Amino acid sequence: MLVTERLLTLMAEIPSGAKQVHDANIVATMLVYGIPKLLTHNTTDFARFSELITVLPLQN
Repeated sequence: MLVTERLLTLMAEIPSGAKQVHDANIVATMLVYGIPKLLTHNTTDFARFSELITVLPLQN
């Protein structure tokens, strides 16, 4: 499945608008390539995807 196709499906499943589409694109790419975990400072931005990926807080 292409990333763009997965992104469109993901956007239909979990509405994301404006700048959130970039987060959705990251998650779509992760799903297509089988990457289950995301390490980020922005855990709240990715919380809506927590059923699809594991979101881990990046520590300083």
